[in-house]
Amino acid sequence: MDIISDRLNRIASSPTVAISSMALDLKAAGRDIIGLATGEPDFATPPHIVEAAIQAMRDGRTRYTQVDGIPELKAAIVGKFARENGVTVTPEQISVGTGGKQVLFNALMATVNAGDEVIIPTPYWVSFAGIVEVAGGSPVFVKCPVSAGLKMNPDQLEAAITPRTKWLILNSPSNPGGVGYGKADLADFAEVLRRHPQVHLISDDIYEHLVYDGFEFATMRVVAPDLADRILSLNGVSKSYCMTGWRIGYCAAPEPRVRAMAKLQSQSTSCPHSIAQHAAIAALEGPNDFMADNLAAFARRRAMVVDALGSMAGVHCLAPDGAFYVYPDISALIGRRRPDGGVIETDSDFVAALLELGQVAVVPGVAFGLSPCFRISYAQSDAVLETALARIGRVIKALK
Repeated sequence: MDIISDRLNRIASSPTVAISSMALDLKAAGRDIIGLATGEPDFATPPHIVEAAIQAMRDGRTRYTQVDGIPELKAAIVGKFARENGVTVTPEQISVGTGGKQVLFNALMATVNAGDEVIIPTPYWVSFAGIVEVAGGSPVFVKCPVSAGLKMNPDQLEAAITPRTKWLILNSPSNPGGVGYGKADLADFAEVLRRHPQVHLISDDIYEHLVYDGFEFATMRVVAPDLADRILSLNGVSKSYCMTGWRIGYCAAPEPRVRAMAKLQSQSTSCPHSIAQHAAIAALEGPNDFMADNLAAFARRRAMVVDALGSMAGVHCLAPDGAFYVYPDISALIGRRRPDGGVIETDSDFVAALLELGQVAVVPGVAFGLSPCFRISYAQSDAVLETALARIGRVIKALK
């Protein structure tokens, strides 16, 4: 008799994790696979952050801590919000978890009841919908096609809101499309939210430091301070500080919400990794000059990838405002045949062809809710990207 819960049966495993794992397994089996599926900077964690972790171990900071973050880290996060965003929060409004994903999970599990609706612009990060469904809520997807720049507009937001809407999740710059919502965009959304006081906002700002071509990062807490009691600002150290494996995420939210999230976390993972918390303090309070060099490399890779994909027949690729992903449209490739006669009927078929014929692992658009597209992470070295793009080009040329 199957004892798996209905709750778990409502969701699928993370497609990005599954494809990355498949690529690693194929590499271990001796295949020359290039993995472009994982959103992880290829740069090492900066030395001063590593040294802070080593010092924490030497100082015996290896025991359980407060459930949702040590006071020193919460103080560093408060300082970060004040210094970088011009936002005033208190330590009691800060929650720290084992990565941004856990913070998001805690927030939704602590607030969403059966039947509550959560608006998610599409394409979306793969875990947004899954966590809403685990919490018993209903994702409401707002389609943002390539023809609209992968962006939601205020009229779409207004049309998606119902009396059951509890949250809007807004990720800017976004995964998978790298789309950024500027101050004017957020001001328009704020006007909509003011008309619907039951709707709260999760502002996923994890890519705030990774922006290009003069795009200026903006966050709703600054644009609409009158909505602060309805905003959860989600962030972490994984992307900008090259600390994906350290697993430290955080948010700023109203105190009652933070207390509810801490209550949930106390019965799941308990405290975040004690040593990683001290490393995160060094990240937030230490030098960040390395970010400019990293961003310059990402900008160079972005140009390389957008130019190369744009030159491939049947591929339409927008230049992203931020993050380190592109999300090309492959509508023109649907219906073509592989050399072995197989037909490319979906973006999953196309991704399978890239893996089998080109030995390049990417993620199909179906995983992000908008097809036919695929996502490339260009958080790889220039040389790796050049090889991968050449392989992708050869596979596309072989399609008839």
